[in-house]
Amino acid sequence: MAKVTLVFAVLSIALGLIGFLGTGSVHYTALILTWIGLALGVFGLLAMSREERRRKLFMHINVTIGLLGFLGSVAEIVRSLASSKGLDETALLAKTALACLLLIYVILCVRSFRAARRAGKV
Repeated sequence: MAKVTLVFAVLSIALGLIGFLGTGSVHYTALILTWIGLALGVFGLLAMSREERRRKLFMHINVTIGLLGFLGSVAEIVRSLASSKGLDETALLAKTALACLLLIYVILCVRSFRAARRAGKV
């Protein structure tokens, strides 16, 4: 699952950079996606440990980052849609893409955790 985390980290970083450049490099909040990706990447690399306790710790940290990122993205989508200001379609698209990406990641992590528990590895 650590390798899958690295894939999602790269996708999140790319999404953040595309969002930042897509908004004309003016809205630095678009880089939040990049920071989430960097956090996933760092803890994903740390989760590639041979020690089981360490691997479990860092994967649980990663799924927590993913869940908080998903919830934050959904909250921002709702806030953007409810706002009376003009709608920035690029930012809304980036937030929606991040929410979908992180939801998929969290679901994959939960499935992996459940499969490990059933197999008696945990």
